Amino acid sequence: MPSSPASATRSLIDAVPPHAYFAVSAVFHYLGPSFAVLLFAQVAPLGVAWLRIAIAAALLAAWARPWRLLARLAPGELRLVVLLGIVLAGMNGVFYLAIAQLPLATVGAIEFIGPVVLAVLGVRSSRNAWALVTTVAGLLCLVQLRLPEEPLAFGYALANAALFAAYVVVGHRLASTARDTTAVERLACAMVVAAFASLPFGGADALPALRDPGLFAAAAGVAVSSSVVPYLCDQLAMRRLPRASFSLFLALLPAVAVVIGYLVLGQRLSALEGFGVLLVVAGVALHRPAGTSGAQAGRAPAGRRA
Repeated sequence: MPSSPASATRSLIDAVPPHAYFAVSAVFHYLGPSFAVLLFAQVAPLGVAWLRIAIAAALLAAWARPWRLLARLAPGELRLVVLLGIVLAGMNGVFYLAIAQLPLATVGAIEFIGPVVLAVLGVRSSRNAWALVTTVAGLLCLVQLRLPEEPLAFGYALANAALFAAYVVVGHRLASTARDTTAVERLACAMVVAAFASLPFGGADALPALRDPGLFAAAAGVAVSSSVVPYLCDQLAMRRLPRASFSLFLALLPAVAVVIGYLVLGQRLSALEGFGVLLVVAGVALHRPAGTSGAQAGRAPAGRRA
């Protein structure tokens, strides 16, 4: 009996190595925000953040029709979807407020303080202690140069780091507990929640783009490149990658932020800032998530957290 189109699509998706999904996510995770920075001259950061979320939610809803999913969701999965949407709304807002004032690489490095702190809380080992020390040392290199000039921006960046840690936790848990739902359906539901949650904060600031087709098209490009592609790839990668592997690969993202910030925005880091980013990358690479040991690090199931 020939396979159905849905099963054929699932087989094709599963044929792609999970590391490839992560690589795509890593590039688009900062490529989209770098384009968003270019919009800040005409649309306020919170307005760009809301447009990014709302347009992504509309595109994903048209594709996945998430309203059909609501009747099938178990109560626990529904709570995780709503929580993920709220986290995405907050994370996008403070991230855009931060990159409006700080280099993309600086915000990208600070973003990973949260996951490393989670690792230390989950596994109190000498390895994680060194990971925390290394990451904090990198943060201090960045703070020493920027904090006196942009204290509020650093507050936004630290809030983004905390919410990013929450995103990793909730995203993994949702990917591992999902029963008969696809990554697209889950993400579509979460993005719709995020659009409504962030509307009071960014809706008014988005009005200039709603009146200008050119600005709206640019915002749509930001939405696809920064929300649809990376978050969907994250869900596909989280479903199949061991949690320890996913956490290890996160170390690549601050380095990607440096490259994207330089190529797209022309942002150049000082020697001390570059050293700080390298220390954060090393700290993220060193840390070990909760529930893994040296023997288990390569095969811990994604999404299981203590």
